[in-house]
Amino acid sequence: MLHLVPTPIGNLSDMTFRAVEVLKAADFILAEDTRTSSVLLAHYGIRTPLSPYHRHNEHRITEHILTQLREGRRVALLSDAGTPGISDPAFLLVRACVQQGLPLECLPGPTAFVPALVASGLPTDRFCFEGFLPLKKGRHSRLKVLSLEPRTMVFYESPQRLVKTLGQMMDYFGADRPCCVSREISKKFEEHQRGPLQEVQANFQSSGVKGEVVLLVGGCPAARKTREVEPEDSEDAEASVSNDHV
Repeated sequence: MLHLVPTPIGNLSDMTFRAVEVLKAADFILAEDTRTSSVLLAHYGIRTPLSPYHRHNEHRITEHILTQLREGRRVALLSDAGTPGISDPAFLLVRACVQQGLPLECLPGPTAFVPALVASGLPTDRFCFEGFLPLKKGRHSRLKVLSLEPRTMVFYESPQRLVKTLGQMMDYFGADRPCCVSREISKKFEEHQRGPLQEVQANFQSSGVKGEVVLLVGGCPAARKTREVEPEDSEDAEASVSNDHV
């Protein structure tokens, strides 16, 4: 069986008891970065063998891993931090397991965008996860599309690009669009800067940006208002039309 095991995004104590048990019982562990994962495994006294699995080799070794799974091996997959498959390697292997009917499970556990979203103060009833924006081709066209997105938007961004990205979002979303930058979640210097895009960008321009970043941006107010007054589904719409003609 393939086990997808979330790992702490900051505090090592965020590791679950079940995750430790699964890693100890696995025949081998696939790790995005074996050096990073070695620190975690040593902390919990886990001596299961490690093998690298990352975006540079996943196409090449996926079939070999599938063979191991067919033979009954228990394989655990880790990313550097958070849940595998969320802006990290895992999709190719999971898809292949599903297509071939091989058993798999994903343990619940840490992922950066959920605590950032909840702590942002922005609407959480509906949201869209965008991950990393395209670096070059398609970046501006994506921002143009998202300028009319009614839901709260969730992005991952590098600290080196954050100020520039906030500036680009001001161009497409407006300087007053509410946002929250969550930094170093679950770590000693965790921080949430909330406010209009223009204000948050100015703060980071003067103070600089360090650490892992999750960027939350409020949805388009006009689009959100339109969505809220629309019927929830087609059956409601048909019922409304029918009642109007009674």
